[in-house]
Amino acid sequence: MKRFYFILLVLFGANAFAQKQNLRPEVSKKALSISQKVVDWRRDLHEHPELGNQENRTAALVAKHLKSLGIEVQTGVAKTGVVGILKGGKPGPVVALRADMDGLPVTERVDLPFASKVKTMYNGQEVGVMHACGHDSHVAILMGVAEVLASMKKDIPGTVKFIFQPAEEGVPEGEEGGAALMVKEGVLENPKVEVIFGLHINSQTPVGDITYRPAGIMAAVNDLKITVTGKQAHGAYPWSSIDPIVISAQIVNNLQTIVSRNLNVTENPGVVTIGAINGGIRSNIIPEKVEMIGTIRNFSKEDEAMFIERVTTIAKKTAEAGGGTAEVKIPYSNHYPVTFNDVALTEKMLPSLQATAGKAHVKLKPPVTGAEDFSFYQEKVPGLFIFLGGMPKGQDPLKAPSHHTPDFFIDESGFGLGVEALSNLALDYMNLKK
Repeated sequence: MKRFYFILLVLFGANAFAQKQNLRPEVSKKALSISQKVVDWRRDLHEHPELGNQENRTAALVAKHLKSLGIEVQTGVAKTGVVGILKGGKPGPVVALRADMDGLPVTERVDLPFASKVKTMYNGQEVGVMHACGHDSHVAILMGVAEVLASMKKDIPGTVKFIFQPAEEGVPEGEEGGAALMVKEGVLENPKVEVIFGLHINSQTPVGDITYRPAGIMAAVNDLKITVTGKQAHGAYPWSSIDPIVISAQIVNNLQTIVSRNLNVTENPGVVTIGAINGGIRSNIIPEKVEMIGTIRNFSKEDEAMFIERVTTIAKKTAEAGGGTAEVKIPYSNHYPVTFNDVALTEKMLPSLQATAGKAHVKLKPPVTGAEDFSFYQEKVPGLFIFLGGMPKGQDPLKAPSHHTPDFFIDESGFGLGVEALSNLALDYMNLKK
């Protein structure tokens, strides 16, 4: 008898959930009707990329669109950010949806009619600017979501806050920006956000697929700077020196033992990478100093603390063994926490994703050692961050150009699914709270 009542309860709950999703067909119809507009927005943004804290043209385009929909708009948030507030016709929770807006200092190599020709100065060098990570897609998709939901305002049981965020990729040295500054300036307050959803297009996931992971989906990141000081000497007389180049080479090698010997790789992945070494100006001069910069990435606070301690100890003790000294700064200029998908929220919203894309197209994803400052929002409120397929069907993921490269390419046919997914996540969450 208990089993009978349990089955009835389950069936009733599933039926109630299904009945509340009667807005999905309308979302799908509206998303299809604006699909070309979303593509056109994306192409315009792709042709006119802007670096972090410089997204003035992008912000103006977003703000104009939101205002045309009758959405309350705030501009100049965290430098160039735009926030839109859509109050539904029925009471309910506040749900935030986020898109990042900035491009990268990458010179585009893809042969497209809307390829970026923009150039700018970055770290003292003239560089190209490109949407080489898909943020143009994110902005266009969220503009589409805003149009879909604004047209359904009377049926929305709650409030949607649209967050168009600058500087996810980082800011110029000495500046603040990105999600951390948006949180600091109160983007999750007034009205107070209950949950937040976001997505990232992926050039190596097939169009039509959505991937997700409960708990840690993307790594925490700390950049690092190590300055090794020795004693300068003529290259012909190395015994007169304390060679910081040799010491630095040993430090780089020794750092690799952190992952191979200190990290429990059965629990979480981790990365130590040295990305640049600078020291010396002439072939026959042993310099006094060498500087190296790099990154460490982890999926738990415990591993993060261990990595910081081991990098610091290895660098200092290796330098000491060679007769020199090492100064270690971690983080050197930036730190992002783990992008952590709230487990209960992920479980609750999984049926929404499956109903939108089809169960076979919603797949569990392994952890990603890339980082995302969406994590700063998730430190304050429960959040769910998903990946949207952007790779042409039939292409080999191992051969598809990766993010942050000159050949990065996105298949635009997946944008409609992105609009539907974010729209349904917001509406389904609100309906589940009724």
